[in-house]
Order: sequence, then structure tokens, then C-alpha cells
Amino acid sequence: MTEMTGRRVDRRRLLQGAAALGMSIPALSGAFAIPGRAYFASAQDANDGILTISQEQQQTWVRNFNPFLPESQGSRWPTNAGIHEPMIIYNTATSKIEPWLATEWAFNADNTVLTFTLRDGVTWSDGEPFTADDVAFTFNLIKDTPGLTSPSGTTAAFGYTGYLASIEATDPKTVTFTFSRVYTPALYDLGMQPIAPKHIWEKVADPVTETNENPVGTGPFTNVTRFEAQVWQLEKNDTYWQEGLPLFQGIRFPAFATNDAANLATVNGENDWAGNFIPDVQKTFVDKDPEHNHYWFPATGDTVQLYAQTTKAPWDDVNVRKAMSMAIDRDQIVQIAMFDYTHPADASGMSDKYDSWKDPAVIDAATWTKRDVDAANKLLDDGGYVMDGDTRKTKDGTPMEYDLNVVTGWSDWVSSCEIMAQNLAEIGIKATVKPYDVAAWQERVQLGNFDLSIGWSSGGPTPMNFYRGVMSSEVLKPVGEVGTENWQRFSTPEADDLLDKFVATSDEAEQKDIVNQLQKVYSDNAPAIPIFPGPQWGEFNTARFTGFPNEDDPYALLSTYQFPDRLLVMTKIKPV
Repeated sequence: MTEMTGRRVDRRRLLQGAAALGMSIPALSGAFAIPGRAYFASAQDANDGILTISQEQQQTWVRNFNPFLPESQGSRWPTNAGIHEPMIIYNTATSKIEPWLATEWAFNADNTVLTFTLRDGVTWSDGEPFTADDVAFTFNLIKDTPGLTSPSGTTAAFGYTGYLASIEATDPKTVTFTFSRVYTPALYDLGMQPIAPKHIWEKVADPVTETNENPVGTGPFTNVTRFEAQVWQLEKNDTYWQEGLPLFQGIRFPAFATNDAANLATVNGENDWAGNFIPDVQKTFVDKDPEHNHYWFPATGDTVQLYAQTTKAPWDDVNVRKAMSMAIDRDQIVQIAMFDYTHPADASGMSDKYDSWKDPAVIDAATWTKRDVDAANKLLDDGGYVMDGDTRKTKDGTPMEYDLNVVTGWSDWVSSCEIMAQNLAEIGIKATVKPYDVAAWQERVQLGNFDLSIGWSSGGPTPMNFYRGVMSSEVLKPVGEVGTENWQRFSTPEADDLLDKFVATSDEAEQKDIVNQLQKVYSDNAPAIPIFPGPQWGEFNTARFTGFPNEDDPYALLSTYQFPDRLLVMTKIKPV
């Protein structure tokens, strides 16, 4: 799954849009209130080469630089792709692999062995040499330690996919991965795993709970020079293997309790780089200082979908799922809830980052992702779902009344759900928007304990990750067991067969043909209801620093959430 991103929107603009829909949204008190302004004065007034970033919302900072924990579990950004580095980077913006700690990689003839050749001249920030032993140790530690996870998907190598048999450092610059079954997407899963130093982590008693307060890495920024509850600072690695980089001294992270507080600092020019949703960004941010304020929100994030629990009626009926989809006004959602930062999803389900994989024939032939309330009502009528007053009943006479789950405070999603609830009422389905805090919402979707829920989808360098996450039995868990993907509990043998064929070949033309077939399976079955591809938020201010990617220079994605692409950005930014 993708990482959680800043989703809270300006309630003033949201209230205006909601009023037009006849909706009521509680007023937000204290919008744009921000504590600790003194921290920003030092960042703005002193030309000290310290870049100020807004990347996540926290009341206070906790000092945790464990590279085996995702940021959602408390590891500070940029522990991964900043302090610790991977062997390769898949650049989402260019669809190319960038060599990093490795300079070469190759499968053998039958795709059962993958070998990486490591870069010469790399040292850890404490002066110890970086070798293949560090790589092998990192993967074996993940393999042998229950509870360790990975931002790159490496845990899949040993978990539900179980494709990796062994890892071996065959010499100081060569590491070899041997597979128990062919799995060609492993190039990305394994290549983008952040590497940890063996000489440090072999002494750690419990890698799961270790906070690694003074990290040792190969990355451009490794020195924690300040850490307080409201602000912390990370400065450059003077022995970084890329000579002359980084081009600036360090990074400062103020604590923002809310997205509104982060936005105020960004609008006021106090943040140099941010990854937050800013409502009406042109007027709110850019027009305040057109010379320096810029943003880029490409719709390359993973698709936001409406999930229906397919293990029970009526969601086990594909025609019910398609009728709901035809009732949804995606244009209105994009305009009101998403401020036109994205566009409606199509019947492939894939986001814009997979545009080159999309089959126009499948998309053009599909009608179920286009709004047509009359056709939706007919589909339900023909299926025996009888209208009783304003509400339909299932075939056993149960009223079609359900909760629609969403995360409290993720106002773009809340607004999307309010619109969908109104849309579904037009076809006799009563959906009551039910907000939960993020932990409770995630627990419910992962356990399958819901009827309807908005949510993100899986992603990665290829569409395989998306389709596996939404309709593969390989990641399917029974209701009540935690499923990190396939929350709606749907699978089909046809998708399983195609996914097996995809991972068994490295031929790009063959993979493209397989994805075309997967699109058809997805469109035929509507395992989930795609709403819109997620925008990837990114703002920057050029008053003190330049070199940020943008629409005119898309050398990488701007979003601070994009792993590990953001490492590319850190090595390009420079002081004015």
C-alpha cells in the first residue's frame, strides 16, 4: 500500500463546496494556528544552508531512525532515502532505474538468480567501508526477524509471496539473490531496500524496537545535530560517496500538529519544501509570491477507490458494485473535494504513472466507471433489488443501508464520501459516512470489518502491484485476519494465472500483453470502484534554495512522500 499522505483541506473552501451540495461539515476552529514561530525565524533569517521541510504532522517529535520501520510506524523521515540508501532507485517521473549503491544488476538466463554489483568507494558515515556483507546482512536480518518491515516491499520476498531462497555476498562487491521461484519484479523490491550497516545492527538486541537514535548511513544526510520536541535537524554526511554532494548543509523539521499549521508556514515562506495538501493552491500560495512560490501535484499517486466487502451480499454481486460505480459523480468529487487537482479514474483502475500500460480498448469499452443513474437503477432492478420507498432491499428483504468508512480529518476524503453518499441515495442505497481515527479505520479495513470504505490502493514500478493488491488470492486473507492488501477480499483464478505469468517473465512485450488482459479482468469484475488517481502533493519556495523538480523539469517527483525518488531531489537542491 501506499504511504499515508497529507489529506486535510481548508474547511472554509470545503464549506462553500459543501453548501452547494446541501451538506453540512463542522467548522474548523483555530484554522492555521501555529505554535513555535521562533523556530522559523531562525530558518528564514539565517542564511545557514538549512532547508526547512514540512513532510508529516506530529504534535511532538520522537527520536527514531530505525531503517526497518516505515514512517507510518514512527521512523523519522528521511531515515530511508536520506540516511540509509538503496542499491537502485526506480524514478517514477522518468520510468527509469537510477543506479545508486549498485552500478550493475542482472538476472541469469532463467531468471532464478539476481546479482548486484556494488559501487566502489562507498563508506558508512562512521568511516567503515560499505560492502556486500552489509547487503546480505540487511536481507537476512529481515528474513530472520519477525516484525521487521520494509518501505520497498522486501518483506514480500519472505512472506506471502515467498520467492527468495537465499542471499549471499560472493565477494566484497557482489551480492547474489537466489529464488525459490521466478519473480522478476524482485528487482525493484530488493534493489530499493535501504541497506543497514552490519557492524552496527549485528549488535542490536531487538531490531524491531531499536530507535537507532544516532544513525550511521551511507546517505547524503546522516548527522542529527539537534533534536527537540518541536524541531529537529539533520546535517550532511561529510564523507558522502558522491563527491561535492549534498550542495546544502542540512534539513530542519519543525513539528506541525495539523495540516493547517503546516500550510500557514508554507504560505508565509517559512517552509522551503513541503508535501501537504494546500486548498486553492494558486490563489492561496502561488499568488502570494509568484516569483518564489511553486507547486506540482501530478496525479501519479495510487488510485483512491471505494471498497465493498465482497465476501457478503450484496457486494458479492458484480452488478451491485457496477451500479454503485455508475451512480458516483466523479467529476463532482474531483471538482469539490479535490479542487481539480486530479481527474476521474477510468476502468483500468490504474493511476497516471501507468499511462503507458493502459489499453484504450478496455477503457473505451467500459461503461461502469461513467455516471449513468438510469442505467444503474435498471441494473439493480433487473437484479431483483427492489425499491421500497427511497431505499432498496436485498434479495432477502434487508434494507440496503450501510456505513461508509473514512478517516476523521482527511477532509478531501470525507468530502468525497459525502458526495458518494448523496449519489448512492439516487439508486436507493443509503450510505452513512462514518469517520474513524486513522488507526481504527486502518484496523477495520485490514481485518475486512466493513461494508463500504474509501481507501488507497497498492502501487509500485509496474501495474502488477496494483492488480495483485486488488484481486489476487496470494494476498487474500479471511475476514478477521490482517490483510495489508485486498481489503475487500476479492480474487479470481484468471487474475492469479495472469499475475503468475507476469512475474515469471522479464520480456517487456509479454508483460504488456499480460497487463492488457489484467485490465480486462479488472473491468469485467469491478473488484473495487476506482474514484480518482491520487495527486502527489509538492510545494517549494525558491527564495533560499533552487533545484527542485517541477512540471517543466520533471527529473523526479517533487512529493516528499515518494520513496525513494526523494533521494534524487536531495542531491539536486542547492542554496541560492
